[in-house]
Amino acid sequence: MTKNFKSESGVSLIELLVGVAVTALMMGAMLATYTVVNNSYRQVLDKASISSSSRDIVGMLARDIRLAGFQYYYGQNDEGIAPFDDLKYVTGLTNVESLYDSHDPIIVVRNKLGYIPEDETNGQQTSSRHNDQHLCCDRIHIVYGDFNKNDDQKYKKYRVTYYALPMEYEAGNDEKNKYYGVYKTKESWIETTAFPDGNWTSDISVCNECYRQQLVRSHVADMEFLLFDEDGVDLYDVSGTGTYPQPNNDSRYDLNKIRQVDIALSFRSGRDFYKSKPKGDLKRFIKTLRKDRNSTDKGYEDKYLRESVVVSVYTRNIGAQ
Repeated sequence: MTKNFKSESGVSLIELLVGVAVTALMMGAMLATYTVVNNSYRQVLDKASISSSSRDIVGMLARDIRLAGFQYYYGQNDEGIAPFDDLKYVTGLTNVESLYDSHDPIIVVRNKLGYIPEDETNGQQTSSRHNDQHLCCDRIHIVYGDFNKNDDQKYKKYRVTYYALPMEYEAGNDEKNKYYGVYKTKESWIETTAFPDGNWTSDISVCNECYRQQLVRSHVADMEFLLFDEDGVDLYDVSGTGTYPQPNNDSRYDLNKIRQVDIALSFRSGRDFYKSKPKGDLKRFIKTLRKDRNSTDKGYEDKYLRESVVVSVYTRNIGAQ
C-alpha cells in the first residue's frame, strides 16, 4: 500500500535555515544589548567607586583639619593637674629645630611625595613620580591637642600627616600600573627634659594610638590644598616665598591666620573607562585649584576615568586661643 505524505506536516530545509538565521540575529541582538548594559554598569560602578573614595577621604581630612590647633582645657582642680595645656610649643624656627619639629596647626608642603617620621630608623620610600608630568601631590601636616587623665603626660599633642606615594608597579609597564596612594601617619609629642624638650614619635610601643604609613586610598591622581585667611585671601606666596606659609620663612606668621582649607582630590579608575583614547589635542586633564599647577601638564592619552572633588573646610581652633 502506497503512503500519501502530502498530509504529513514538517519543516523544509529552507524553513530550517530561516529559523536558524532569525535565532542567530536575536541572539546577536541580545548579546549586543547585554554588552552595552554591562559596559554601562561597569562605568556607573567605576564612577560610584571614585565618588565613594572621595567622600571617605574628604571626611577624614575635614575632621582632622577642624581639629587643627585644638587645645584641651581641664580647668581648675585639686588633683595637681595643670588647668590647661602646659606642653612646650616648638616653633620649628631655631637652628636645632626644623619644619618637622614644628607644632604649628597646619603646614602644607606643595608638590612633595612621601614622609618619613624622624624616629623611623628604617625609613625607605620611593618618592619620585612615575612621570615628571604627573601633578601628584601636596602634603599636609595637622597638629591638635587632647587629654588623657590616666597617662603620666596628661595633655597630648598629635600630628597627622597626609601624603602620597607611588604604588608598586613594574618598570616599563603601561599606565595601568602607574598610580599613587594616599597615606596617613599619626605621631605623638613626648615631652622630655632633653633639648628641645621633647620629640615626635610614631612608635606604637610608646604611643598606642600612633601609626606609620597607613594606606587610606589608592588610585589617586592628585591631592591639592589651598590656604585662606578670614578675608578669603590666598596665603600662597604672600611674602614672596614662592610657597605656603612655613615655620622657617617670612610668611610664618600667616600660619595662625589660616581659616579655610580648600581640598581638591582626583582619583583614577582602575580599568579602562572610555572606549578609545583621545585623538589629537583632545586630551583629558585633571581639574586643579591653581592655574600654575598644570602649567606643564600635557594631559592624559589613556582610557581611564579621572574625576575630581573640591571641598572647603573651615578651621575652628586656629587663632582662637
